[in-house]
Amino acid sequence: MDPETLVRDHTIYACVMGSRAFGLATDDSDTDRRGVFLAPTPLFWRFDKPPTHVDGPLEEQFSWELERFCELALRANPNILECLHSPLVEHVDDTGRELLALRGAFLSRQVHETFTRYALGQRKKLEADIRVHGAPRWKHAMHLLRLLASARDTLRTGRLTIDVGDRREALLEVKRGEVPWSQVECRMTRLASEAEEAARRSPLPDRPDRRLVEEFLIRVRRASALQPGPYDEGVQGVVSARGVGQG
Repeated sequence: MDPETLVRDHTIYACVMGSRAFGLATDDSDTDRRGVFLAPTPLFWRFDKPPTHVDGPLEEQFSWELERFCELALRANPNILECLHSPLVEHVDDTGRELLALRGAFLSRQVHETFTRYALGQRKKLEADIRVHGAPRWKHAMHLLRLLASARDTLRTGRLTIDVGDRREALLEVKRGEVPWSQVECRMTRLASEAEEAARRSPLPDRPDRRLVEEFLIRVRRASALQPGPYDEGVQGVVSARGVGQG
């Protein structure tokens, strides 16, 4: 099965991300689409495994296979966790709704480490831009501030909300280069400090609920194995007759 078919026929969840989901879109903003597809279980019984992710087929579209998506979410990957909380959902089926119902299982105090580590890396890149070009990439500076505030608020409340709400205009001022870099630096430092303090008091658990997520993955893999399909008719016959996991 080619990657485009996996995305077209087996997507369980699709959303819009980027500035449109963050409430920071302007007239020239792209539409970034992200999704999760469930590769049919019989495809994993071959030597050539399904792809863990697919770029496209639309422009600015990227999708992950469900298992890879869950692995990254359990590691508190910022892009993946934010994808689960997009307010702009374009498609969701029953399996996708189960995945969304597990959003809380992926959240933990690891958010502090992964979000702030990513933010630190981006800040170093901005500082390098200043040394080389005399100014940072202001759009990246805006998103760095947004990410740090998101980490702080998630750790404080135990909930991840990605729309910036009433912070929109202050962030767009940064994007337009209307805020001096020294002030932007001060904001970054303050937000990082507030996130660290929030991590010590956070209502979130130390680790995500890996067991609950794994049970979900096993359940949907088993259900997929029992579905009729053209991927491996011989094995489908065995599965139907004997049941999954029986000799």
